Amino acid sequence: MSRPPWILAALCALAILLTPAAASAAPPAPSPGPEGGTAELAQQLDAANRAYIDAQNALDASHRRQAELAAQQAELERRYDRLSADTETITVAAYTNGGGMRDLAAVLDSPTPGVFADRVSILELVARRQNEQLRKVAAVRDQLAATKAAMDAEVARQQDQLAVMAEQKAEVEAALVAAQNLEAQLDLDAAATASGTAPAVNAAPAPRRADGSWPAETCSLPDPTTKGCLTPRTLHALQQVRLAGFGHFVSCWRPPGQPYEHPKGRACDFAADPDGFGGVATGAARDYGTALATWLVRNAEALGVMYVIWFHQIWTPAAGWHAYRSGNGDPSSDHTNHVHLSIY
Repeated sequence: MSRPPWILAALCALAILLTPAAASAAPPAPSPGPEGGTAELAQQLDAANRAYIDAQNALDASHRRQAELAAQQAELERRYDRLSADTETITVAAYTNGGGMRDLAAVLDSPTPGVFADRVSILELVARRQNEQLRKVAAVRDQLAATKAAMDAEVARQQDQLAVMAEQKAEVEAALVAAQNLEAQLDLDAAATASGTAPAVNAAPAPRRADGSWPAETCSLPDPTTKGCLTPRTLHALQQVRLAGFGHFVSCWRPPGQPYEHPKGRACDFAADPDGFGGVATGAARDYGTALATWLVRNAEALGVMYVIWFHQIWTPAAGWHAYRSGNGDPSSDHTNHVHLSIY
């Protein structure tokens, strides 16, 4: 059936009006994974916290180097003072006991060639001693100048690292805000202290490089909680958690495609209930999770902790405790039935 021309024109106009709206429609927001959060949030937390920890390690190394330089400078200053005093004593003694022109006159008045030679030797010995002392003073003075320059360089390096840390802190906070983690943070440390469940034992530090930085690691060791693998540092953290008295069910490695650092062997989930991941933790189970989360944060520097998630809260070395509302509304993705640990 044929349509009047005005209907066809109206249909064409309507199609033109609707096309831009369809083209400009915002893409659907990525849905949270089975453990909450998005892949983008996980990547941002990984990158920003890694950069922050690297800068923190470099800052700590710089502070240690500065302390060494300060001790070296103090010793050099003591040596310089002693050498300067000794040099002055030698010079005064040489001139007081017939120095200067009187030394030359004594040489010229020598009664025999043998006496002449002896007096010349004595003058040469005094001159060499004075020159050697002056060289020592000059060498220590140069060392002092070099030490001062090195200390200035360390101060500048520290300022650079502090700037990096401030930048990464802002990046972490921006990522959390973008993921709608806007609620006020809670003081889980105070909650653990109030419940009396946080153990006082400290974790044994994981191995570091000589400069204090963390070595790069791969998923190379068997995971005792699954059939997968863990990095050496993650396995160390798991062992230290056990040694601290936390014995509930744990699961670490997960196959590729799973959230956070589990497939890389750099994450573990610690159940609040003794035997597995149940519903929302209450009572003793919640106290257990709070105590474990607090203990992990207290030992973060020793273990290389990148972040901890527990009961709608996330802790990062860059930004501390913040609200975590990136779950799906279930205990696993909201992290109300387990503590998530990610290791550098």
